[in-house]
Amino acid sequence: MPTFNQVVVGFRDEAGQIIYQLTKGSGELDVVSIVGMPGLGRTTLANKVYHDPMIICHFHIRAWCCISQVYGKKDVLFQILACSDPLDSDEYSRMDADDLAISLYHCLKGHRYLLVLDDVWDIEAWNALKVSFPNDANGSRILLTSRISKLALEVKPASKPLHLRQLTDDECLELLQKKLVEKGGYPPALFLYGKHIAKGCKGLPLTVVITAEILANLEQDGWEEIAESLSSDTVSGTEHCKSILELSYKHVHHYLKPCLLYFGAFQEDQEIPIWRLMRLWIAEGFVQKTQVKSLEDTAEDNIMDLIGRSLVIVDKPKSTSGVKTCRIHDLLHEFCLRKATEENLLKLRRDDAGLPKFDKPSNTRRLFIYSKAKHFQKSRLFCPLLTSLVVTTQSEEYGTPYNVSSIFRIFKLLRVLDLGKINLGFVFPGEIMLLVQLRYLAFSGNMNHIPSSIANLWNLETFILKSLHGSLFLPDTVWNMQTLRCLCVSGKFFDLSLAKDNLDSSSDLCNLDTISALELDLGQSMGKIMKKFPNIRKLKCSLRETEKSCGDRNKIVAMDFLRRLESLKLSFYRVKEKDYEFSFPMNLKKLTLEAFPWSMISSIGSLPNLEVLKLLGTKAGGEEIWNMAEGEFPKLKFLKLELLCIVRWTCSGDHLPCLQKLVLESCLNLEELPSCLGEIPTLELIQVHRCPGHVGSLVQEIKEEQMNWGNVNLKILVLDQRRL
Repeated sequence: MPTFNQVVVGFRDEAGQIIYQLTKGSGELDVVSIVGMPGLGRTTLANKVYHDPMIICHFHIRAWCCISQVYGKKDVLFQILACSDPLDSDEYSRMDADDLAISLYHCLKGHRYLLVLDDVWDIEAWNALKVSFPNDANGSRILLTSRISKLALEVKPASKPLHLRQLTDDECLELLQKKLVEKGGYPPALFLYGKHIAKGCKGLPLTVVITAEILANLEQDGWEEIAESLSSDTVSGTEHCKSILELSYKHVHHYLKPCLLYFGAFQEDQEIPIWRLMRLWIAEGFVQKTQVKSLEDTAEDNIMDLIGRSLVIVDKPKSTSGVKTCRIHDLLHEFCLRKATEENLLKLRRDDAGLPKFDKPSNTRRLFIYSKAKHFQKSRLFCPLLTSLVVTTQSEEYGTPYNVSSIFRIFKLLRVLDLGKINLGFVFPGEIMLLVQLRYLAFSGNMNHIPSSIANLWNLETFILKSLHGSLFLPDTVWNMQTLRCLCVSGKFFDLSLAKDNLDSSSDLCNLDTISALELDLGQSMGKIMKKFPNIRKLKCSLRETEKSCGDRNKIVAMDFLRRLESLKLSFYRVKEKDYEFSFPMNLKKLTLEAFPWSMISSIGSLPNLEVLKLLGTKAGGEEIWNMAEGEFPKLKFLKLELLCIVRWTCSGDHLPCLQKLVLESCLNLEELPSCLGEIPTLELIQVHRCPGHVGSLVQEIKEEQMNWGNVNLKILVLDQRRL
């Protein structure tokens, strides 16, 4: 049985949640899981709960065992029996695995027991042990800790594992102080450098503990050195941290290892957009297409697998399921970069004063550069085997165009070229057209058109441009780019009006998965253009009226033929008419409408698969009433209403049965909310921002009704109430 003499900071709420799950609820045997990356405190939290007085009084038998990566069934069974029945431990030591399994079953039978299975790596370990755990419907529990959330779900598919959070900077400082006091003192240097060092620990308890061990034996000068270098590799360089990370890496599937090591190419603590990471992985050849799933789906599965292994941290979740941005902890970043360099997967160059030159030909395949644009322009990189070049400038330098064409003449094998925020000026660099192996191209520029020779990049899959000068016109040769999967322009919209003359004779872009942001003319040409990408899944576009569309009697805009479309964002800022009718595809899961005519609302509620709806402003048309019809929005989970003129929002019957989150922002005229909101069992959060004070009161009434129905977990967040 483990002893509990650890200093614990934080985890109060988490411990309370775990204790509640262990002592309340169904009498059936249940499994409660704690999941977190190495060093985050899974074992510490489990140990804290294990020794809680309430737990000690509640269970007749408590037992703890550690199941490491090298799993031995006999050893684990013996550990549990030694805790459960220590008087017969000598007899148990002479038994084989089968006899131990039978003895454990009889030892636990009829008792309310708690078994802690710490650091489970493999589902096979659980399957081998569970036959020895009797279910007497008396409230027995299994507390499982693992770094792999997928495993926790395999053990109990309907469960919701507790994912440990990182400590705050203040909690890190408190833990650092307590560990140093435990070591025998409260050194004066703690006042000078404590906060900086605590912040450098990045919320990882293991880092704090290791740092305290180092600091306890240092004079004040040593503290200053640690404070300055902690953000690099002081802590991550310790053998203990390396062994933990090495162990995790060895257990990662072979096809995930390059995906994981690729994180080392990004900056420490960088918030990485999932969509960009996926596109880079695909272009690098790390993602293999299957007969069942697309490249994008497989890439997303890889990301979720790494998140499930607690190797990747979720920074921003999506509105419902999924992840927007992610990152890795500094400890893991150092490991990934070192490992990637050792395996010649990639190299990273940083230099504030300028980039070092390669005096001899380098065998570097993937080069990631963090530098000022002017330093990169002057660099002379001799890497004839280079397949990936990703440049990140230290600050936004859009104002000054740079001519970097000479750098590309030697890089004939490039598959990935990402120049990020470097402004390439008003003319598309012709040298790029010679890089026929390109799969991924991203840059910024003032140009307002792309030359027809872009079609020479016949392998191009992802094309990303930060447009700095009005609309961007694409040539008609874009229809020849059959491998294109992602076409994204940020800052402005891109225009296909030059490419619509030969639509009937041009090819479809069947591989195109994502388009952002396209400007389309309402009318017949809009439908013809959209039919050129029949398999599109994500589409963002701005609609505009022309003289022809204004005079057109047919105001029906058909989009229902885009059967694979899942995410759609439409902007109506350049549309004056209010009587357009839209037919949306039935498969649509996410819909965002900006400055839209309120008459469209009737065509939205019937979408059977819609999960996310964001209504961001309507055309000025006076005060509106939203009467939701019976059966509308059957799967909606997230609803955001912003800058709407709604006065009354009502419903009849049951509505929004799956709603989880409701956001009300700047709805200044809102006077009434639907009564059904008080009866939705799935509701988790209502957020009110910049709305009149009485809206906050209405929401509080909803919370009271929810509590009467047993939903005590509903969170209400009211920010910046307005007085009218």
